[in-house]
Amino acid sequence: MVPEVPVPGVPATIHLTLDGRELTARAGQSVGAALTEAGIRSWRRTRHGGRPRGLFCGIGICYDCLITADGVPNLRACLLPASDGMQLTSTGSELTPTTDGGVA
Repeated sequence: MVPEVPVPGVPATIHLTLDGRELTARAGQSVGAALTEAGIRSWRRTRHGGRPRGLFCGIGICYDCLITADGVPNLRACLLPASDGMQLTSTGSELTPTTDGGVA
């Protein structure tokens, strides 16, 4: 593991929420990486069939990881830098994170 190098003026740990659930992340992580590290594997469902989706390609190609951040919908979590105080919302109001890392 590569040691973390502190950046002046940037906190080592940041705080964000997903559907009201408080999470912590490491500074510099993408939203997708922060959610995955927190054990959350999916945060939206497909329009047809309702299949769970989350981080898949990790490089912005597939659009499986779309999320709403600070009220802006359809952002790719794999490309979106996590920031302190960020408020994330699962795509679709019927979604809520589950204890198994998915959404119900």
